[in-house]
Amino acid sequence: MFRRPPRNFRGRRRAESSSSEGESGAEPEPQLGGDRGTDAEGDQGEDDDEVVEEEEQGGAGPVSPAAEGLPAEGPAEDIGGQADGGEGVPRGRPRGANRKPGRAPGEMALLSFRAEEEREGIVPNAAYIQVARRKRQLARTRGDYIPLSTSRRAPVCLRNECSDTESEADSDHDKTLHFAPKTKPLSQRMSEYIGSKTEGASEDDETQNMWEEQQLKKAVKLPQGVNVDTCLPKPQPVKIKFDLSVSLPPVNLEIVKKQLTSRITSLQDLHRAHQREYEKYTQDIESSKSTIQELERSSSAALNYKFYRSMKTFMENLVDCLNEKLLHINELESAMQMLLHQQAIIFLKRRQEDLKNESAYVQLRSRKNGQSATGNVEVDEKTQQLLEEREARRTCRRQARENFGKSDHHEGMSSDDELSPAEMTDFQKNKDDILRESKKIFEDVHADFCNVRNILLKFQQWRERFPDSYYDAYISLCLPKLLSPLIRIQLIGWNPLQKFVALNEMPWFRAIEEFSDAKNMSQSKRNDDLDQTILPSIIERIILPKMTGFVEHVWDPLSTSQSISLLHLCKNIFQEHSFSKNESSKVKQALVNAIVSRMKKSIEDDVFIPLYPQIAIEDRVSPQSKFQERQFWSAAKLLSNILLWDGLIPEDTLHELGLSKLLNRYLLLILLNEPPGPDNVEKCNKVVACLPERWFRELKNGSTLPQLANFSQHLLQSAHILYKNNCSDETKDLILMLVKVNALHIAEDFIEEYKLEHLKYIIRK
Repeated sequence: MFRRPPRNFRGRRRAESSSSEGESGAEPEPQLGGDRGTDAEGDQGEDDDEVVEEEEQGGAGPVSPAAEGLPAEGPAEDIGGQADGGEGVPRGRPRGANRKPGRAPGEMALLSFRAEEEREGIVPNAAYIQVARRKRQLARTRGDYIPLSTSRRAPVCLRNECSDTESEADSDHDKTLHFAPKTKPLSQRMSEYIGSKTEGASEDDETQNMWEEQQLKKAVKLPQGVNVDTCLPKPQPVKIKFDLSVSLPPVNLEIVKKQLTSRITSLQDLHRAHQREYEKYTQDIESSKSTIQELERSSSAALNYKFYRSMKTFMENLVDCLNEKLLHINELESAMQMLLHQQAIIFLKRRQEDLKNESAYVQLRSRKNGQSATGNVEVDEKTQQLLEEREARRTCRRQARENFGKSDHHEGMSSDDELSPAEMTDFQKNKDDILRESKKIFEDVHADFCNVRNILLKFQQWRERFPDSYYDAYISLCLPKLLSPLIRIQLIGWNPLQKFVALNEMPWFRAIEEFSDAKNMSQSKRNDDLDQTILPSIIERIILPKMTGFVEHVWDPLSTSQSISLLHLCKNIFQEHSFSKNESSKVKQALVNAIVSRMKKSIEDDVFIPLYPQIAIEDRVSPQSKFQERQFWSAAKLLSNILLWDGLIPEDTLHELGLSKLLNRYLLLILLNEPPGPDNVEKCNKVVACLPERWFRELKNGSTLPQLANFSQHLLQSAHILYKNNCSDETKDLILMLVKVNALHIAEDFIEEYKLEHLKYIIRK
């Protein structure tokens, strides 16, 4: 019904508007936004929206300029409008414009149905064109965004591109290019940054206030013409100003360096603490993993019960087996001990009978009435047979020594423990029978119940899987008694008086040592672990009592080979193997007491020194001289065997046995009755060689032991006689013997008496 008005075309800016229209309806250039100014973003938004809408839609029809009180150049609603959008103010009228006379305040403007020609003499004025140009320019520069306010002027560079009336000088000035911004001071940048933050905060506050105002407009109806903005207080934005005149404090490099150093130190300490915590946590994790694995292996109650049940069954079967075999083991052990004891008795009785028969024979030879015309002594057949057998044994030993090249041997130093072929065959047959029977004891027994290593393996599994129950059961105290029968059966053929065999070479010893792991543990750990007492307990319960039985019933102190073998075994046990203080002292003392008792018995029963006239002794081929010679060397060998125990037997006991009873009571009698000479010097030298050197190291004041006083006087008297007989070599040997027994005063007096200056070096040594 209505025709759409033609679009306004873009016209060039005229220098002056039409005289007829400009003078009649000229008004000042309209200001966008009305009286509220250009800073109110809400009003700008509303005005801009209205302008854009009118440009696009045009309107229902042109409104008469005279009716709205606007200039005649163009429609005023395109450059102005109601700022508030409130009720009672016609749309398109700028604030402060005069109403048309004769129209009521609330009366709306009427549409004009004028002719087409009248609508076409409507030409926009310069202000309208300028406003439209600004809008288009802003739309080009901001793309889709159309600013809410058009009162702000476009940038200079954009104005220069669109304006045709700007001066050339201004255009050149505004088009100056800046390639890089000028560097600003730190204080100015800080103030700008704080200001931008403050402006952003103020904009947020304004947005919040606008939203509150809009909500009040919707909720409250105000009278027409009342502005809501004037009714509400406006919060003033607070801007923080940074005073550029205030200077920062001076920077001290030393202070900064100290602060950095302290900071680094604290960080390093913190890092080390974290590292320690990390290591602790790692160890805890590993420990937890191992604990979990152990618990997983032993968590099954059924498996634990099965193991304990099998161990209980094994122990019951083992104990029953050993109890059944124990009686037979005791019988075989007693049989072997009896066999050795009988052999020792045979040797002892034969030696005593030979001594008795030879003494009687020599005694008969020394009597004048006991000799026949031919010079032969008449004896019975039995005695004669014994003398012939003894002489045959001596001849055999003499030949054996010559074959081995032993030239320093004297008659009487042999043990005379040979057996006849018949006796040797019988003894060996009985011994083999006992050993054969001992091997048959466990033929019908499984190896797990008769092998020491296999039995210990069972207990080792118990100790590894369940150590708490293992130590709570005191297995280390039970094993010595449990293994005793098995060890005793292996020691039936063992004789500590024959060839020395170290205990660590025996299979049972190595098995127990590996079980207790004694080699790989320190001494402190050995003392703490109860399993380390298993081996000493076995030695105390089995080895030492067996050795004591051999000493009491089998050992012959006159036998050097037996004494050396027994001595080495005792040293190996006492020095290399540790024992508990209480029990070991009792068992060890019992063995030492048995050794001392056997020595005393041997001195009383086996030593016999006959006394003959000087004429018979001086004859070296006479039976009296030979018999006395054999008895002296036999007693000297016993002295040597007794003094070998120095260090294991108390020194006072050895002084009493070796010096007081044997030397002074028997040996010294022969030395005093024999004339001084090379033979006497040799005998004295043998006695001095038997004495331990340790006895004389701590002696002071140049005096010897009290038990050697008589022997030292004999050496001095022999030296006087030999020096007078021009036996310088023998004299020198006697002086040297005095020095060895620490009789220094006697030796010095002798040297001073005979002015033997060349012998003083012996004393200085």
